[in-house]
Amino acid sequence: MNMTFVTAAGWTWHRRTLPAWLFLLCALLAWAPHARAVPSFARQTHQPCVACHVGGFGPQLTPFGRQFKLLGYTLKAGDDTKVPLSMMLVESFTKTQKAQTSPPADDFSTNNNTELQQASVFLASRLSDHLGVMAQATYSENGGLLGWDNSDLRYAHPYSIAGQSAIWGVSLNNNPTVTDVFNTAPAWQFPYMAPDLAPGAPATPMLMGGFAGQVVGVNIYTQVKGALYLEGGLYRSLSPAFLRAVNADFGGRISGTAPYARVSYTWTIPSGNVEVGGFLLHAARGLVGTNADGNAAAISGATDKFDDYGVDASYQFLSGGDHLVTVNGLFINEQQHLDATYDAGGSSNLSNNLRALNLNASYWYKNTWGATLGGFIDNGSADETLYGNNGRPNTQGGVVELNYNPFGQASSWAQPYANLRLGLQYTWYARFSGLVHNVDGAGRRASDNNTLYVYAWLAL
Repeated sequence: MNMTFVTAAGWTWHRRTLPAWLFLLCALLAWAPHARAVPSFARQTHQPCVACHVGGFGPQLTPFGRQFKLLGYTLKAGDDTKVPLSMMLVESFTKTQKAQTSPPADDFSTNNNTELQQASVFLASRLSDHLGVMAQATYSENGGLLGWDNSDLRYAHPYSIAGQSAIWGVSLNNNPTVTDVFNTAPAWQFPYMAPDLAPGAPATPMLMGGFAGQVVGVNIYTQVKGALYLEGGLYRSLSPAFLRAVNADFGGRISGTAPYARVSYTWTIPSGNVEVGGFLLHAARGLVGTNADGNAAAISGATDKFDDYGVDASYQFLSGGDHLVTVNGLFINEQQHLDATYDAGGSSNLSNNLRALNLNASYWYKNTWGATLGGFIDNGSADETLYGNNGRPNTQGGVVELNYNPFGQASSWAQPYANLRLGLQYTWYARFSGLVHNVDGAGRRASDNNTLYVYAWLAL
């Protein structure tokens, strides 16, 4: 029901004939009688946003919010019809400590950029007793695209096993980890909103968004007694032609299917809960070339193989009072066998390794005022051809964010039709691309990429 934070890929807004599937989707959106904070879910359940979200805004989920998602977004209150559409607007300002050597995107400056970062529409609703959907389309001023974003169509059903309550379900989705209910998962981890006009880590494991929006997957899951959670799924690449039609990135075709697995266990403790778990993803992917029309196309032949193994843990202190605390941690180790890239001269090594560690802790007062401190370390094998300059992807630093959420309570203005988050975020780098000084070969220091980011995030 968040929202990692993600840059949407999607439909080009052109004056030309749109594909039939797009007309069908638009018709569905218009006919209707996240992800992130989705007020249409609040209208459906007659619950304030704080019932599902820590801080009264997405994507951090409470235990109630986790169960709502696992049950396929199907919980409702009353028989009155609610329009299952929501909108989201994010206006942001980005400033790096030192101006970048070139503009980060077309029509932007080397520093001090203001943008309409996201304008999204959600179809977020219970469709039947056991079927629900959270699908998002997003426009971004950076690129001028209207695109599809995280989408999750679920069928879920309660059952019992050995006298214990349980849930089983099936998800059709377009991003590994988007099915997850914990904020350790890459699709939903902190920072939940982040700048897209500032430098970022040069390399991270595939599980951290490497296939987002480029694949379609079917996942089967079960939760037993609100504690043990098991999930397994298979992902296939969408065709380059389809991804062009929806204006999505194409990073190469997966050979066959990519298996994904998730396991976690949650303990309910006084005033909160603790979770530990793990992730697994295996994928073999080919390289990308261009066809006669200059469009991205898959190159046949050897593939690069990625094996991602992750462990995670989270803690929530939800006393029912004014004070809330959450702690999240994720470590991913990726083994790479770069047969295709090495044969093409794109890497110095046939095998490489990438590791990513993300930690964060948040404090909320009355679900209104929040502060989060996070740290990240991305390390990997030295490979001069692949990474250039120092030949290492090693990047580390921290993030601090302050938030004010004036709405989201049962007594809030326009509840449950409007919600707002104001954010002040600062990211600093102790190392970037393996270096502290001269990280780009032109004298730029790691600290020059330190970024001040201010945003207003409105959900309706």
